[in-house]
Amino acid sequence: MSLRLALSSIFLPPWTARRALREVAEATTGALDDLLAERAPDRFADVREGERPARGGFAGRRRTLAAAHRARVAALVEALGEAEGIRLARETLFSAGVRLGEAARRRLRTSDDPRDLVRAARVLYRILGIRFRAEWLDEREARVRIDRCALAAEYGDLTCQALSAADAGVVAGLFPGARFTFQERITEGRPACLARIELPRKDE
Repeated sequence: MSLRLALSSIFLPPWTARRALREVAEATTGALDDLLAERAPDRFADVREGERPARGGFAGRRRTLAAAHRARVAALVEALGEAEGIRLARETLFSAGVRLGEAARRRLRTSDDPRDLVRAARVLYRILGIRFRAEWLDEREARVRIDRCALAAEYGDLTCQALSAADAGVVAGLFPGARFTFQERITEGRPACLARIELPRKDE
C-alpha cells in the first residue's frame, strides 16, 4: 500500500474531498449531458434550464449531485423509453466510471493487491457519503455491503440502476478486469445494498 493511499484512508483534507466530489459530479453529469444532447436534445435543454451550481457543505453538494443525476436519467427514460434509456445511461456511465477509477488509481498509487482496491474504493465512497464494507470470501471474490448512502434518498430505483454502472466502472478502473455487480439496492426498499466484487483470473 502506498503512503498516499494509507494517508487518504485515514483522513482526506476538506479541499481534497471537495475537489474529488467535483470531479465525480463533472464526469457523471457530463457523461449524461453528452448522451442527452445527442439522443434527446430537446430534453437536454429542459434539464439544464434553471439548474443551479452546487454550493454549501458536503451534504448540500451531494443532494445537488443526486438531483442532477435523477433529472437526467428521468429525461432519458422519458425520451427513449425505460429499457433503452437505462441501457444507454449505464453504457455511458460505465465508461465515465472507468476513467474516474483510473485517475484515482494514479492519484492514490494503488497496487495490484486486492486490498488496495477495497481501500481506494472506500476512500471514494466516503467522499460521496457512502459507507462501503467488503469481506473477501477467497482470493478472487468479495462480498460488499453498503448500509448508508447519502444519494439514495434522492435517487429512486431507476437512477440507482443507471448510476450503479459508474460504480462498476470505477472498480474496473481501480483494478483492471474486476467486476462489480449489485444484487440488492437500498432504493428497492432493502435495508442495505449488497454487491459482489469479482477479480479476473490470473490467466484472463
